[in-house]
Amino acid sequence: MLHSSPYAPGISILAPVFNESKIIIHNINALLAIHYGKFEVIIINDGSTDDTLMKLIREFNMVKVNYVICDRIKTQYVKGVYKSNNKAYHLLTVIDKVNGGKSDALNAGINISGHNYFVAIDGDSIIEPDSLLKLTKPFLQAEGKRVIAVGSAIRIANSCKIENGQIVEVNVPKNLWACFQVIEYTRAFLMGRIAWSKMNGLLLISGAFGMFDKDIVIKCGGYCINTVGEDMELVVRMRRYAYEHKIKHIVEYIPDPLCWTEVPSSLKVLGRQRNRWTRGVMDSLRFHRKLFLNPKYGFVGIVSFPYWFFLEWLAILLEFAGIVYLIYLITIHAVNWPFFLILLAFVYSFSVAFSSFAILFDEVTFHKYSKIRDVIKLFLVALIEPFIYHPLTVYWAVKGNISYIRGDKKWGVMERSGFDRIEDLN
Repeated sequence: MLHSSPYAPGISILAPVFNESKIIIHNINALLAIHYGKFEVIIINDGSTDDTLMKLIREFNMVKVNYVICDRIKTQYVKGVYKSNNKAYHLLTVIDKVNGGKSDALNAGINISGHNYFVAIDGDSIIEPDSLLKLTKPFLQAEGKRVIAVGSAIRIANSCKIENGQIVEVNVPKNLWACFQVIEYTRAFLMGRIAWSKMNGLLLISGAFGMFDKDIVIKCGGYCINTVGEDMELVVRMRRYAYEHKIKHIVEYIPDPLCWTEVPSSLKVLGRQRNRWTRGVMDSLRFHRKLFLNPKYGFVGIVSFPYWFFLEWLAILLEFAGIVYLIYLITIHAVNWPFFLILLAFVYSFSVAFSSFAILFDEVTFHKYSKIRDVIKLFLVALIEPFIYHPLTVYWAVKGNISYIRGDKKWGVMERSGFDRIEDLN
């Protein structure tokens, strides 16, 4: 079995954290409970201003140690490296560094990591115990092509019950905005990315959870610190590097729900997140514009990159322009209402059908929502999503474009409310 095989590759789990005091202990417990034979957990405290570091030191009996760091990638100053006096936590390492952002924190983790592959996760993510076993398989099964990265489906943990750092009860979020995101994530992760992976055209692995070939990442220069969309930018740069160095490669995707994360439950925080996502996409499109319709970069240059340009970026601006133009036509009484209502009904029906199919597909394949009322709730939310949530995503994307033009590089504060938890068992 891969779990106990001496030939299984070693994996370094990198988790940058910033002010994650509410959830950090539970999540580290989950990481340490992973079913895998050879791995290490590296927590990078990126200049937290709360008691995150003190909680780590107290809970896991951490002490500062002398550690020689190989600066293969330049980062902000590392103030200290901590290891535990308790042998039960020998797999855990904590890095305390000057704040430099998520990308810089991940680069610091890469510098100190001791294995050939690394997993990058968000500090608020909870991953399944067998997640590394599933993520590792594509690297071992590849024939004729080098697997440079593997991603998986991300699920929403809002309103789920957590015990000892693990999901023990899956619930649909009580918050409406989080519920909208369940449908959105289901469409994206369970359908869209599967198709792109099959065509070897995947350009994005979620920053919440993904595994990477460390050698390729280092040769590419690590994570870019000049973008807020470091996850997509790195994958695009790795693929560009592979094409330019004649490396036959593939980016794989596993649809299994291996990672659970808390999503924004307020409009204010959700808007910040979507603004940042838009700016990240624009950065990747600008930094790597050489790929656009360039046959040198194969399917990625001819299909994937243009898709992101036309449909993930430009289409939203055109949609917004269309809404503005419709409002103008209404003000001058120039709308052909019968034709407009027929077209609206067609677009609405397609949107609801697409979301409903995604929900149904999820229930048939993974069946994570065991309560009938949860599934019914998702179908009902899908009926109102086109009128409430979708217009907001368009608005936030337009604001993201404006922020990008203004040169806004801010990450934006992602406030956490914390998960619903059952008392940990002794």
